Amino acid sequence: MKTRRHAKILELIREKDIDTQEELLRCLREAGYDVTQATVSRDIKELRLIKTLSSEGRYHYSTGQESNPGVSTKFLTLFADSILSIEAAGNLLVVKCMTGMAQAVCAAIDSTHWKGTVGTLAGDDTVFIACRTEDDALNMQGGLKKLLAGR
Repeated sequence: MKTRRHAKILELIREKDIDTQEELLRCLREAGYDVTQATVSRDIKELRLIKTLSSEGRYHYSTGQESNPGVSTKFLTLFADSILSIEAAGNLLVVKCMTGMAQAVCAAIDSTHWKGTVGTLAGDDTVFIACRTEDDALNMQGGLKKLLAGR
């Protein structure tokens, strides 16, 4: 039973951004596992789960072994030091950067594989980000602004 529960936990954290033990407990119960908070806490310890920063600016449980474990320190530093403004225009985001920094910022944004992003284009001081929908653009704008403010 424990092995199946551990496999389910790993599946859940791969599929969802679970940020609290309570949320993990709820998801396990919805999946048919009768567990307590103490059991979930032990499972987290045994699986050596850690909290990593997602591209949306929120912490969530992770194994820490993903190929892209979230937002790196390099990304945060580059982002905070280079961005002047982030504006939404329909399903596009226009990111104004310090002169000469747009290419690096664009590459850093691409490395995050942000949900809802179709593609990016960088000039010398501006990055255009095409999102699938206007809501995706607004969500990304909010997340990027949170990252910028948190630095």
